[in-house]
This record gives sequence, structure tokens and C-alpha cells, in this order.
Amino acid sequence: MRFMTDADASFDAHSFPATTGELISEYGELELNLPNGTETLGDALGRLGEETYQDAEDAKLAARSAISEKGIGRKGYSDRDAPTVGENGPDQLSF
Repeated sequence: MRFMTDADASFDAHSFPATTGELISEYGELELNLPNGTETLGDALGRLGEETYQDAEDAKLAARSAISEKGIGRKGYSDRDAPTVGENGPDQLSF
């Protein structure tokens, strides 16, 4: 995820443990260039509530999990699997 490069580097240089508030205060203005727009790292982390991260990997995973829909390509699109039973998905196309 290239859009997290600056955030990853910041987390790697940060001293842990750290709270969500500390990370937002320090790096919240970092802009993430997502596939469908931008948002700040503070916006993403702010969705998580107050947590304490033990290391940079915890913080990176949390930040990635909190990115908005702007971070996904085409919403609802998957070229992997057909919809499961009871799930409405796109109509199958034959090429």
C-alpha cells in the first residue's frame, strides 16, 4: 500500500507504546493519497477510539483498518469469488 509509505516511516521512527491520541497529535496531518481521494492519517485513526499500540506494526495495522471507502478501488467489486449463498452480487458475464 504505497499510500501508507509516509505513515509507515513515521510509525517506524516513533517510540512505542503510544496511544491513538499521541499518534494523531504527532502525525495526524499526514495526507494519505487514496485511490478515490485523500484523507488525513488523523481522520483514519480518529475512527478507532482511544487505543494503546505496543509497537509500530500494531499502529500500521490499525491505521490500515480504519481507512475510509476512499481507500478501496471499486466498491463491491471482486474478481475473486462468486457471491455466497444469500448474498446479492453482480450478474455473471460471459466473455
